[in-house]
Amino acid sequence: MRVRATDVRRAAVLGSPIAHSLSPALHRAAYEALGLTGWTYDRFEVDEAGLPGFFAELGPEWAGLSLTMPLKRAVVPLLDEISETAASVEAVNTVVFTEDGRKVGDNTDVPGMVAALREHGVEQVGSAAILGAGATASSALAAVARICTGDIVAYVRSAVRAAELREWGERLDVDVRIADWAEAADALRFPLVVATTPAGATDALAASVPERPATLFDVLYDPWPTELAARWSMFGGAVVSGLDLLVHQAVLQVEQMTGSAPAPLEAMRKAGEHALSTR
Repeated sequence: MRVRATDVRRAAVLGSPIAHSLSPALHRAAYEALGLTGWTYDRFEVDEAGLPGFFAELGPEWAGLSLTMPLKRAVVPLLDEISETAASVEAVNTVVFTEDGRKVGDNTDVPGMVAALREHGVEQVGSAAILGAGATASSALAAVARICTGDIVAYVRSAVRAAELREWGERLDVDVRIADWAEAADALRFPLVVATTPAGATDALAASVPERPATLFDVLYDPWPTELAARWSMFGGAVVSGLDLLVHQAVLQVEQMTGSAPAPLEAMRKAGEHALSTR
């Protein structure tokens, strides 16, 4: 797709709640850096019930959508096609409207995680631990499987969550071992630890950070740093943040929606940092 700076095109992020989203700051910064003066990016409060109606109102000026919870699965029946990555985790966070009118879904969270880790020098690990088994865990498992050559252990709180993550492992053809959350301190000694839990869930683990930690990927970005991330950094370990993930997945979205590559990573990162600092 050839994009002219003067093209009038629209994009937006949808979800519920959505007021907290940093996506507008990131995408608008990208458009400015790319000189796409005719492009706009907004946010809309849309829940699962309202999603079909929102799609029905979209005109030809729309280039794409970013989707957050609870829409990542609800959108699938409304699409003409989804990527292999999106299908593997049953979650779409990106919709691109093609020139011939097709609605194509993708998941940029998985490659975004891999890119964020690569930026911090993590290309491959011998083993990895995942903390939590919520909505982000399936994407984390898919991402970790791309760079891990050995054991992947997930620490979860309930039998229901354990069963869900085992099912995700089967779907992704990934051998994941389940451990009880009571043993989560053991996870901190792995070469890579991915925390997918809500704010405050890993605070109690901060006291168990080893003297020489390796790499922590904490998917949160607000509030930041988490107690675990702060302690990890204090002990000299490498920390990848949720903002790193957000920026890298947004870079891929911008490239897909606009057809302009590479997207301006640093300009988008600075916009995200500024937006967070002014909250």
